[in-house]
Amino acid sequence: MAMATAEQVKASHILIKHQGSPRKASWKDPDGRIISATTRDAAVNQLLSLREIIVSGEARFQDVAARYSDCSSAKRGGDLGRFGRRQMQKPFEEATFALEVSQINGIIDTDSGVHIILRTG
Repeated sequence: MAMATAEQVKASHILIKHQGSPRKASWKDPDGRIISATTRDAAVNQLLSLREIIVSGEARFQDVAARYSDCSSAKRGGDLGRFGRRQMQKPFEEATFALEVSQINGIIDTDSGVHIILRTG
C-alpha cells in the first residue's frame, strides 16, 4: 500500500456560512437569506450538533455533509479530494494536516465560515 506523501492530504468537510462570510449564498440558500441571518455562534452550535450525530454513529459524515454543508462539495458528500500545502485557507490547511486519517476535528474558522473536517487520506 502506497503511503500518501506528507505534502498531500485527502479530506471532506462540512461548511456552515454565517453573517461574517463574504459570499452569503450557497447551493441551499441561493439568495443568502438564511446565511445573512445566521450568527457565527448559531453556525458553530449547528456544526457542533452535526458533529455529535456523526461521532455518535447516528449518521455518516458524507450524508450529513450532503444535506447541511454550504459548500458545493456537499454534492460529493463534502469530499474535497487531495490537496497540498497553500491550496486551502491557512487555518483549514493547518487543521487538516494536523489530523490523523479518519479523525474529525473541532470547529475551524476561515473566511468562508465555520467547518468540521474529516481527514480521509
